[in-house]
Amino acid sequence: MTAELVAVRGQVEDQRSTPVVADFDEYVAARYQHLVRTARLLTQDWALAEDLVQSALVKCWGSWDSIRSEDPTAYVRRTLMTTYFSWWRRRRSHPERLTEEDLGQIAVDDHTMVDNADLLDALRSLPKRMCAVIVLRYFEDLTESQTAAALGCSIGTVKSQTHRGLRRLHVELTSGEDVSRR
Repeated sequence: MTAELVAVRGQVEDQRSTPVVADFDEYVAARYQHLVRTARLLTQDWALAEDLVQSALVKCWGSWDSIRSEDPTAYVRRTLMTTYFSWWRRRRSHPERLTEEDLGQIAVDDHTMVDNADLLDALRSLPKRMCAVIVLRYFEDLTESQTAAALGCSIGTVKSQTHRGLRRLHVELTSGEDVSRR
């Protein structure tokens, strides 16, 4: 059993049947790194991202019997998003700025997630919901309807947040170029 499974299962004491436990273990083993990558883009902090994923998985564990027969990924993704927004409403603080050393550690599954510190800083400057829309649409490659379901909002909200977010990212990322060209 991996350390991730031990951490998640260690937080919840439950008398579940073996097939449910095995199904949950398989799901976590298959999706944990992907979920952490998404959480890392949102939080820009490895430890906080892992805590966020573990909290979401603990919440899902209690309902695993009912959600495993449907699309557990959509349910877990929605739980991850609601947990993320809940944390930020309580904390009201901002993550630390990424260093080059942090960027070297972002590789997941032998793929570099994002190797552009300017892009990560620009993402960090967006409001939390707008950042979540951009991450889900362009890093997770979700459709507008899947993103809306994950965030609990309308497709129109996803469209408008995507448009505004991309425009703000463009301004953030090109404003430095204009200064350097002078």
